[in-house]
Amino acid sequence: MVRSNYMRSRSLATVAALALLAGSVTLARAQQAPAGQAAAAEEPVVLDTVTVTATKTSEKLIDTLGGVSQITQAEIDRAQPASVSDLLKTVPGVATQVSSNDPMQSINIRGMQDFGRVNVLVDGARQDYQITGHNAQGSFYLEPEFINNIDIVRGPISNLYGSGAIGGVASFTTRGIDSILTPDQNWGVEQKVGVSSNGLGAFTSTSAGMRFGTVADIYGQFIYRGAGDYRDGNNDRVTYTGKNNFGGLLKFNYHPGDGQTVSLSAMSQKFDFDNNNTSRGNSRWRNDVVTSTFTAGYKFESPDNPLINFNAKVYYSETENEKTIIVPGTYASLGVQAGDKLSDKVGTFGFDVYNTSRFSTGAFDHALTYGVDAAFDRVETRDGAGGFVTAFTPSGTRRLLGAYVQDEVRYGDWLRVVGGLRYDHYQLEGGKYESDGSHLSPKITIGVTPIKGIELYGTYAEGYRSPSISETLMDGIHPIPSFPIKPNPNLRPEVGHTFEIGVNTKYDNVFRDGDTFRAKLNGFVNNVDDYIDIVAGAPYVPGFPGIPAFVCNVPNPNPQICFPTQQYQNIAKARLMGVELEAAYDWGGGFVSVAGSHTNGKNRVTDQPLNSVAPNKVSGTLGLRFLDDRLTIGSRVTLVGATSRKVTEPTGGYGLVDVFASYRYSDNVSASLAVDNIFDRRYKAFLNSDYSTGLAAKFALTVKLAGK
Repeated sequence: MVRSNYMRSRSLATVAALALLAGSVTLARAQQAPAGQAAAAEEPVVLDTVTVTATKTSEKLIDTLGGVSQITQAEIDRAQPASVSDLLKTVPGVATQVSSNDPMQSINIRGMQDFGRVNVLVDGARQDYQITGHNAQGSFYLEPEFINNIDIVRGPISNLYGSGAIGGVASFTTRGIDSILTPDQNWGVEQKVGVSSNGLGAFTSTSAGMRFGTVADIYGQFIYRGAGDYRDGNNDRVTYTGKNNFGGLLKFNYHPGDGQTVSLSAMSQKFDFDNNNTSRGNSRWRNDVVTSTFTAGYKFESPDNPLINFNAKVYYSETENEKTIIVPGTYASLGVQAGDKLSDKVGTFGFDVYNTSRFSTGAFDHALTYGVDAAFDRVETRDGAGGFVTAFTPSGTRRLLGAYVQDEVRYGDWLRVVGGLRYDHYQLEGGKYESDGSHLSPKITIGVTPIKGIELYGTYAEGYRSPSISETLMDGIHPIPSFPIKPNPNLRPEVGHTFEIGVNTKYDNVFRDGDTFRAKLNGFVNNVDDYIDIVAGAPYVPGFPGIPAFVCNVPNPNPQICFPTQQYQNIAKARLMGVELEAAYDWGGGFVSVAGSHTNGKNRVTDQPLNSVAPNKVSGTLGLRFLDDRLTIGSRVTLVGATSRKVTEPTGGYGLVDVFASYRYSDNVSASLAVDNIFDRRYKAFLNSDYSTGLAAKFALTVKLAGK
């Protein structure tokens, strides 16, 4: 009976979703927007949005000489995401790793992931939570309702943003005063509530803001989200065992004079969840994760002197996970009892200070950016549950120091050259071990516009990643099965050498007055020297330094005897290469976009594929606008290829169809509906251990009250 009711509700939801899509087509034929109608003011044209992430100077995405994407607030509102990964699944060259028993997120860009290969920033603050375990080796926690927009930079072209980003940068900007107030409003409150089916739960977000003339403004937000078990496309239950997230965000800006801004922000989140990981022998844990980010900044853009555009930011970010044993499971053999606790905490203090000077030398216009940055990581682990956690994440410190200079040169309207140089130095300490190193990373980009609307570019850029604390200092015994994990203070940093070519295309009034076409196509090759990976060493017998190899060369050897020693080593040179596309056409009455990527990666010594390279992916979105742009309705199709490049098992290819609708009744009242996976496809996303959510409907209502 339960199965019958579930199937009936699933069928009704599917029919409703298809009816919604069919209705949009019918309505489109009946209510075509007049020629020349502009896109909704709250929904900028795709690829025309502004970013500063790639070069630290403001420019439109379509003009950026590199693989850059942005998720806007309008797209976030349409998707009604339950997690950050929901927002990134259509971005070319990007994959995410998530777990059904942990709300953490890990980002993979162009096959590079873990231990800081993707530099994740929240309001400019590094998120360096790199804990070794059975999930991703580097993750972060972030409630999607706090996000205003996301910038993704693929590859090391943005090496201005600190050490490590040989894969790219994922920069998250949180909401602020402009998220709820228009320029002519001085105060406002906003309440948003959302409900979802299939275990995705419900959330509430309360925001308030006030401007004190042109002198200052303050913004605050509080959220709560709850979720539980869900069912995949085969109606099998995936156990989440509950998740609750409480979070708060506070921002304050003070303008002491023309062009000056002093900014303060504080964000704290608390995630409570249980997990049952069968790989841990049915052990059960209660997790209490607290993550906080604090920033203080000063900006001065001189209205009279183009040589001064000064920015300074200081930040501290911290993530702590305290685990409590609920059911010891197989860990009982180690003396672990219910109620025992262990915790890991990673704190990062950092700063970034830079200035951009604009000037001309003859016919050449310059934007010269120069600055220094630093990040200081401290890892602390406390183990009251068997003494095994420090084998994975030892305590230690790491200091990253950098200095950089970049010159953006323009000659007329047909030539752009961006040249840069970054110096990095790191020092790592923990226990009786320490290591250090330094490197100079150059970057050169040349962009040429042979005809109006088309810009060709080529880039060479280097990225530098120092070894993490865990990779260097891991030292202990894995509990079940038992094998030693050895430190390696002689690890050499990874250096990525990226060659990229691309073309940016932008045309207006293509088929009708007021329409726009934008496209970015690029290809890349990234050669990584001294790639770091876990390596299996000699077989291990407890109490003995090693045994002859022939002992294990028998059918079905004893795993307690023959399980090898593990250690991170510089194994080889890796090569990753691929192609990425983003294109969009907006005619005012609607829009269509397509994105896709293909990436290959292999170990250049063994000629074996890299396990971290995501499969091919293509997505397309169609949206139609009605009722003076107050109603947007549409659908998204995502196709993901099959792959055998998986550590545990291959993943099959799959296709997903989602539909969405958003309606703005007035400036103060809006609603949105999203139905994901309307055909209830059963699929397992790349790098994930569990099947993903089946059909799920999500609805949100936003009400605002504001005044002058």
